[in-house]
Amino acid sequence: MFLSVFDMFKVGIGPSSSHTMGPMVAGGMFLDLLRASPFKPAGLKARLHGSLAFTGVGHATDRATLLGLAGFMPDTYDNDKAEAALAAMKTDRVVHPDGLPELRLDPAEDIQFDFGPALPAHANGMILMATDAQGDVILQETYYSIGGGFVLTADQLAAGPAPDTGPAVPYPFTSAAEMLEMCQITGKTVADLKRANELARMPMADLDAGIDRLWQVMNDCIERGLTAEGILPGGLNVKRRAKGIHDALLAERGMNLTAPHTINDWMSVYAMAVNEENAAGGQVVTAPTNGAAGVVPATLRYYLDHVPGAAPSHVADFLLTASAIGGLVKHNASISGAECGCQAEVGSASAMAAAGLCAVMGGTPQQVENAAEIALEHHLGMTCDPVKGLVQVPCIERNGLGAIKAVSAASLALRGDGTHLVPLDACIETMRQTGNDMNEKYKETSLGGLAVNIPNC
Repeated sequence: MFLSVFDMFKVGIGPSSSHTMGPMVAGGMFLDLLRASPFKPAGLKARLHGSLAFTGVGHATDRATLLGLAGFMPDTYDNDKAEAALAAMKTDRVVHPDGLPELRLDPAEDIQFDFGPALPAHANGMILMATDAQGDVILQETYYSIGGGFVLTADQLAAGPAPDTGPAVPYPFTSAAEMLEMCQITGKTVADLKRANELARMPMADLDAGIDRLWQVMNDCIERGLTAEGILPGGLNVKRRAKGIHDALLAERGMNLTAPHTINDWMSVYAMAVNEENAAGGQVVTAPTNGAAGVVPATLRYYLDHVPGAAPSHVADFLLTASAIGGLVKHNASISGAECGCQAEVGSASAMAAAGLCAVMGGTPQQVENAAEIALEHHLGMTCDPVKGLVQVPCIERNGLGAIKAVSAASLALRGDGTHLVPLDACIETMRQTGNDMNEKYKETSLGGLAVNIPNC
């Protein structure tokens, strides 16, 4: 198994990696399929199933699907061009993808929400169709958005993990136990292993530049969120709070009046800034998902701004370590709220952040693994119940608490010698089993939990 740091951390747009980025990517995949086909399409249609239907409007899934079928992609997304394209679609009811003829696509008629049972293979399923001049379907494909912006066709998902045909990596590991054994044998850190594996697939300059860009986008997102005001879109009338909290924290600096626990507010405000930007449809980095995008950057920003001796040169080690942990979770369980609840999103993000922080604060590989386990263990069972299908309540505050847990987990691990009772591998497996047992209404459908107990929602 090889999952790159750039698989776990992707530059994209809010509010959801699985419900916004994934459908947009699926649209692009279907356009490629059409370009390679002998058919002469005249129109496009989409049908959304399962969680993509139940929370699709709140997650902007319909909008993302339209833009994907128009040729937009998350990593090159331009908001002004997207808005212009959507406005043109509403009036002209056509799209003009590169390499294809003008295609009929009516936003009001051709994006259908199917509120029946989910498609059999995954909660996040969608069917994309091409039609001829008479409106008959001439080509269709089923796609599954499996979390973190990853998309598979029905055949790909049924076939299981595709064989890795890339160059061999020097330190392949599919479990934390294997990872720790390699660290012990070689004397390398988790980040060292991950860096060596990445360099087997890309030049060092590309790796360094890519990681620098990831942190730049993360930090820019924090900065935008700390200065933006107003009401978040979607109808819940949730007020942006990050700027007000940040302004108050800055005003209190140097007054010797604040309690020690105020440091928690700094961690929270960094995370909330990111997730408010995500909720507004801004540019974020999946970490490992959009719904959990605030935890890793908040913890890294906390390290850089508040930990004595912190150095920007450690950012790469932080993100490489975090991506190694995220890869283990994705490979052996899930990072999808629609599959396993929020334990798979914020829980995974907290484990990744805890590992990264522990690593850059001098932790051994055993302490790093311990930090990740502590953080994940104390998110087990967490449901995904977004109110009104929006990535706002409880998601924004939940990222703040995920960052606090990550810092606490790293600190606890650093106080020990790395020995502990519950291995990270056992915790990941427990999360998978818990997700499988969890009632569907608590897995990103907005059919249970807070989503049905908030008045007037």
